[in-house]
Amino acid sequence: MATAQTQSGLNLSGGQLAMDEFGNPYIILQDQGKKKRLKGLEAHRANILAARSVADTISSSLGPKGMDKMIVGQDGDVTVTNDGATILEKMDIEHPTAKLLVELSRSQDHQIGDGTTGVVVLAGALLKQAEELLDKGLHPLRIADGFEQACDVAVQRVQEIAQNMDIFADENAALVKAAMTALGSKVVSGRAEQLGRICTEAVLAVADIERKDVNFDLIKLEKKVGGRLEETRLIHGIVVDKDFSHPQMPKVVNDAKIALLTCPFEPPKPKTKHKLDITNAEDYRRLYEIEQNYFKEMVDLIQKAGCTLAICQWGFDDEANHLCYQRGLPAVRWVGGVELELIAIATGARIVPRFQELSADKLGFAGCVREEKFSDKDTVLVIEGCQNSKAVTIVVRGGNEIVVDETKRCLHDAICCVRNLVRDSRIVPGGGAAEMAASLAVQAAADKVGSVEQYSMYAFADALDMVPMRLAENSGLSPLNEVSTVKALHKSTGVAHGIDCLQKGTTDMLAQNVYEVCASKVQQLRLATQVVKMILKIDDVIAPADYE
Repeated sequence: MATAQTQSGLNLSGGQLAMDEFGNPYIILQDQGKKKRLKGLEAHRANILAARSVADTISSSLGPKGMDKMIVGQDGDVTVTNDGATILEKMDIEHPTAKLLVELSRSQDHQIGDGTTGVVVLAGALLKQAEELLDKGLHPLRIADGFEQACDVAVQRVQEIAQNMDIFADENAALVKAAMTALGSKVVSGRAEQLGRICTEAVLAVADIERKDVNFDLIKLEKKVGGRLEETRLIHGIVVDKDFSHPQMPKVVNDAKIALLTCPFEPPKPKTKHKLDITNAEDYRRLYEIEQNYFKEMVDLIQKAGCTLAICQWGFDDEANHLCYQRGLPAVRWVGGVELELIAIATGARIVPRFQELSADKLGFAGCVREEKFSDKDTVLVIEGCQNSKAVTIVVRGGNEIVVDETKRCLHDAICCVRNLVRDSRIVPGGGAAEMAASLAVQAAADKVGSVEQYSMYAFADALDMVPMRLAENSGLSPLNEVSTVKALHKSTGVAHGIDCLQKGTTDMLAQNVYEVCASKVQQLRLATQVVKMILKIDDVIAPADYE
């Protein structure tokens, strides 16, 4: 259908301007008959249903007794995890509103690194309460305004009950316990203490305590399939998945002066098409001598600069490799660009594009470079004692690829948790204690509100209770009994009481050393409320007719 243009110059792309019998203009939309449209309450219900179905999918993964999910990709790759962000990222979700929850979990993962399942469960609970309020006739915007007010009250209450922790006391015990809390709901929970100490040591090794900042680029997680989970260890240096280029080169280089090269150990090649005719043995010998001179010049330039270890981004000719061995120059080839940059940062070396530019001031330094074998076919280079950087590497071991991948994700969450405590040392009790304290505060605030938003605030408080109820349900306990008992304790003895998921005999989460970072909990409340408010403001969905 042709595109019409009004007198005011408005281009009606995809439509046509027409007049009715009274002379009133209207627009005929192109392909209108091929589109499916939902309006008003019907659109709200469809959006809420789609988002809640996603939240319900991962709600059983919440808590220390949460279940894992197995996701099989289109190409057959299998992922087993209970990390909320990973589950939603691997799921094939098409509904645009459901994708908002995927973005919600991703935002929590990028900004905080932990709590990705909890934030989606909270958003799903808020949507469930919003649907019930819509059925009662409340306007969506009044519901959203009430949720916003309740969120402010909840955030204020969470910040009130937060405690400042001396994170460096008792050999960083608070940081280790925080990391153990993050690891407690994972498949590696049996080794939570060992892995928690590794994560704490890694973060503190690269942290700038004065600025309260942690550079994640200096923490590298290296997967090595094979061995046992308890063989996972921290290396104060860089691990490169390579070995020395010649099997007879020394396996350990102490006080290494490192040259980083992006030029190949090969004779120069013409950039145009060429043909070389060799008709006799004398020509062949001359060509061989010229080639050997090229190699000797390259090695001479490296050794003249004082280099004791050459690391090259490209390959070596066999002749060059043998010459390096003869001259006593250890070398490594085919090192990736990312690893090369990391080595440059750590050792203080300059990456050199031509042999002629190499000089002593462009060399890096490392206390020790050694070759280490994890198995018969798995050899790595360990670079330790770097002068300019505090880079560390965690070598992750496990019996198979699935376990190693999940362990790597678990360690990332724990590292993020420790990083957050270094940035902000305030903590809140875990086990749903913060949600129940916020719920009681929201209920008390709602009693003082005289408008329709009171109903929304009560619904927000009920949604907060869904988090500890889901924790209890996933732990095989009675949700109503547990939540009612703990909330009674909140009113009588204090706010540190939560769901005793591990049945340790006490509901005092601080006594169990179960706590979370205050910043993570505040972020969950704010992000979940913002997404629910966005969904409630959508009252018209126009989509292709074949869209389900």
